Amino acid sequence: MNTRRDFLQKITASFFALPFLTRQGLEDINDHNNEPYDGPLLRVAIMGLGSYGTRVAEAMQACTKAKLAGVISGTPSKITAWQAKYNIPDKNCYNYENFDNIRDNPDIDAVYIITPNALHKEEAIRVAKAGKHVISEKPMALNAKEGQEMIAACKKANVKLLVGYRMHFEPKTLEIVRMRKEGELGKILFFQGLSGFRIGDPNQWRLNKELAGGGSLMDIGIYSINGSRYMVGEEPVWVTAQETKTDRIKFKEGVDETIQFQLGFPGGAVASCLSTYNMNGLDRFYLNAENGFAEMQPATGYGPIKGRTNKGELNYPHVTHQTVQMDEMSAILLEGKQPPLPVDGEEALKDLKIIDAIYEAVKSGKKVKLNL
Repeated sequence: MNTRRDFLQKITASFFALPFLTRQGLEDINDHNNEPYDGPLLRVAIMGLGSYGTRVAEAMQACTKAKLAGVISGTPSKITAWQAKYNIPDKNCYNYENFDNIRDNPDIDAVYIITPNALHKEEAIRVAKAGKHVISEKPMALNAKEGQEMIAACKKANVKLLVGYRMHFEPKTLEIVRMRKEGELGKILFFQGLSGFRIGDPNQWRLNKELAGGGSLMDIGIYSINGSRYMVGEEPVWVTAQETKTDRIKFKEGVDETIQFQLGFPGGAVASCLSTYNMNGLDRFYLNAENGFAEMQPATGYGPIKGRTNKGELNYPHVTHQTVQMDEMSAILLEGKQPPLPVDGEEALKDLKIIDAIYEAVKSGKKVKLNL
């Protein structure tokens, strides 16, 4: 039986349920760390100790409702280093072959999967079968079919499935959503989402079709896909898309370099978005409406996010996104809290359906209908 590490080496070698958003809801998130906390603590094992896993671990040191309790990795040296740095006991350390044993570990409540996209489904199903809550990085899976299998497995195991939509807890983002929900902007007419950067190492897994499931769209483009939905406040009903590829050596077949896509919404609004691995400095959202506008630039980076509307600058203080995300996810999993924007598997499945449709539109050159 091949191990996960063998698989990686082989490959390398060759709206939705949105509750009414109030100012109090924004303040609860913005001030999440100001009040002394004496409630349940979410004990999390991180699976995948790479750069983003490290970022999450560092951010969790400031959490009040969540704690880094365990690690899952195929690299023993990383496990040893994390144990020393974060005081993680041997009994909470696992590799990719034995992590099913977390079912017998009462000190771990949830596993945060931060591995290549192609591994999410299998790993999430194993975690669910072990009786632990699943937190998956986005995209949740390679496609909607896999996403649905993950949702079904978690429901069968009676565990919850959340996805790392950190922007769903970001105060400036939520203020614009509040303004839109409360009618301050009027009828929404247009959204633009620009998401891109020039990717480096050509041998990394993000440029490997079998591990990533695609290219820029599966990584950075999902921010504009998801952002269009919560900014407009409706689910799109059609999509068109065009792909541009200038470097066919770096961006091989099935690995998109740049995709422009357009979304149509039932209320008449349209979105024009771009996802790219070959242009730097693209991180901008713009929302136009009858009575105003909202702009964010940077819109989805690690921060600080900058935003303004027709009423002026948005001046919420910056808090590390992953810190807020993990504390809020603790409240969702342990206290039944309803977030202002959903972060569950059903939310992620909608993005996967749109991604599937975008790739279909690129191939066919035709408008593809959506039914989310």
